[in-house]
Amino acid sequence: MNKPKEPFKMSELDKKEARLATLLQADGRVANARLAEQLHLSEATCWRRHKRLEELGVIEGYQAILNRRKVGASVLAFVQITCTQHSEAATAEFERIIQASSRVLSCHNTTGEADFLLQVVAKDLDDYSHFVETVLRKLPGVSSIRSNLSLREMKATSHLPVEELLGL
Repeated sequence: MNKPKEPFKMSELDKKEARLATLLQADGRVANARLAEQLHLSEATCWRRHKRLEELGVIEGYQAILNRRKVGASVLAFVQITCTQHSEAATAEFERIIQASSRVLSCHNTTGEADFLLQVVAKDLDDYSHFVETVLRKLPGVSSIRSNLSLREMKATSHLPVEELLGL
C-alpha cells in the first residue's frame, strides 16, 4: 500500500468513506458489488473510494483474525516494563528485540509507573516463564517486569469507531 504524500486529516473522509471503512473492518473480504449496494454507490465509485482509503493510509492492510486458543496460545499476559536506561542506544536495542519477538502482540510506550506495556501470548505458564527468562529479562536497562495474566477475555477488537470519531 502506498503511504500518503501529505499528512492525512480524518476530517477529509466523508460519510460514505467512513461507512466504507466501517464495513471493511467488519468483513475485509466483502465483494465490491456488495459494498456498493450497501453504500448506494456504483461499483466503480465504490472501488475508487476503497482504493483512496488504501492510498491515504487509512486502510493499512488486511488479515485473518485467528482464535488464539485454537492455535495453542492459552496464556495472554499484559506486561509492564520499567527501565533504568533511556539512552537512544538502549531504547533502539529494546525496540529491535521487541519487534523481532513474535510472542509480543503489541508494545506501547506509556505514561505512569511503567515505561512500556506489552501484550504477550504463550502456550502455557511454563512457556510464558521461559519467554520472560530468555527474552524479557535480557532486555537492556530493564529494572522491573510486572505481569498480569488474563483470566477471561471479555472484549477484544481492533475495529475503530470511525463514524463515531468523525461525529457522523
